[in-house]
Amino acid sequence: MSEVTNTTKYPFYFIFTGIPGYEDSHIWISIPFSCLYTVSILGNTTILAVIRKQPSLHQPMYLFLSMLALTDLGLTFTTLPTLMPLLWLNVRKISFEACFAQFFFLHGFSFMESSVLLAMSFDRYVAICRPLHYATILTNEVIGRIGIAIICRSVLAILPLLFLLKRLPFCSSHLLSHSYCLHQDMIHLVCSDIRFNSWYGFVLVLLIIVLDPLLIVLSYSLILKSILSTASWTERLRALNNCLSHILAVLVLYVPMVGLSMTHRFARNASPLVHVTMANIYLLAPPVMNPIIYSVKTKQIRQGILHLLFQKKVH
Repeated sequence: MSEVTNTTKYPFYFIFTGIPGYEDSHIWISIPFSCLYTVSILGNTTILAVIRKQPSLHQPMYLFLSMLALTDLGLTFTTLPTLMPLLWLNVRKISFEACFAQFFFLHGFSFMESSVLLAMSFDRYVAICRPLHYATILTNEVIGRIGIAIICRSVLAILPLLFLLKRLPFCSSHLLSHSYCLHQDMIHLVCSDIRFNSWYGFVLVLLIIVLDPLLIVLSYSLILKSILSTASWTERLRALNNCLSHILAVLVLYVPMVGLSMTHRFARNASPLVHVTMANIYLLAPPVMNPIIYSVKTKQIRQGILHLLFQKKVH
């Protein structure tokens, strides 16, 4: 049997879809998107600057938070180069190689975010359930290894998906239904058997969208069991308040992620506007909301931001 290769003819371009039904208003729609991207970039860089400049924040919880901020910045700078030119200048074409590059980084950073949130739940478990061993368990060396494991996990998960898709021939239709190169979207343009790709994608869904949240729920179940059995009501409320920011960040990531996955699998005939809206929420909500959540709910971050602003005014 001859080897299956990509028979797509070069030069090959994918074509993005903007906001269906509102193409004439793209320049106005770009204003709120510009604001969201500005909030994401300023918010996450501010959190990184605060953690870097405050020695008191060089602790496991804030080191994991800096990983989350870096991941959010990566996700922001992956989607910005295609969405904003489309809205501003109606640039709708993207080359074959560039689309697969965005595919890799977009899904890679999304999976990294899930892994970082899982690591943060482990941090909260150790801090609350084993406080006396916190400093010895989560050393800088261990945190560094966790960071490397998160990167390796995401890359090793995405690379097979990328190569499996890239080897397939694409049809004459190049039109994507989003402003980004999403696997769920690109796979529908393939003109051959995609069962193996679909099964691998399903396994990734189980590992990321199902397994990670289950492990996070397990961590919080152990945390609740610990604080309800030993702590006073004041200590219980304090412990839950310390976890609230992380719980909100988990919801901000997984609710849109599950919604987008379900939309692509079970609501293919829904309005194109529904698909585009779900994709934008999934990709923009975490980078925008995470810095706001941690700035509002974490006293040390809030004080660090005020200290940073005060220092700038003095100088």
